[in-house]
Amino acid sequence: FMPKPIQGQNGSGMHTHQSLFRNPKENAFFDPKAEHQLSRVALSYIEGLLQHARGFCAITNPLINSYKRLVQGYEAPVNVAWSMRNRSPLVRIPDRRGLSTRCELRMPDPSANPYLALTVQLAAGLDGVEQKLECREPVNRNIFRMSFRDRRKYRIDELPRDLHEALEYFEKDRVIKDALGEHLTERFLEAKREEVAQYNLQVSRWEIDRYLGQY
Repeated sequence: FMPKPIQGQNGSGMHTHQSLFRNPKENAFFDPKAEHQLSRVALSYIEGLLQHARGFCAITNPLINSYKRLVQGYEAPVNVAWSMRNRSPLVRIPDRRGLSTRCELRMPDPSANPYLALTVQLAAGLDGVEQKLECREPVNRNIFRMSFRDRRKYRIDELPRDLHEALEYFEKDRVIKDALGEHLTERFLEAKREEVAQYNLQVSRWEIDRYLGQY
């Protein structure tokens, strides 16, 4: 379950499906009278996930190798956006409604600690509910073919491109850090920065093949 074990093939994801319940028979994400039948709670929760996605990416995708999976062209998400049916954004809303109303976060991979991964996702979504965040528009177009201007219109950002960048976003996200606590946050940053430093010392076969003959 390494995130990207085979070059040129899709990686291994650990999509998480999330919803909130007021009681066993009342899904707080479902509103039969609302657009898309999604309640205000659901929309605020989704926006919370989107606003904090770059902040918790280091937790849900904690390896150097995790970011070899989060690249364009291999079904894994790279765009901070949501949609009903489009599979390129970060958050997808499955068709089922009623008690099955839920959102699917597509970025986590199996190398994540599931306890930490679920903690930060809940913290992000519940922050959106608590702040009553207004959800951005869903994106039902192919994001890869959109112009820069259209991407700005829909407020589409990109996920971190590597673990170093993800750690920078994590360190700046107070909601996510508070959810994990000071001790765990400090130890995680220390361990992962050491991992990045060790990786940066390596000279790969690709670099030898690409550069040695030219330089």
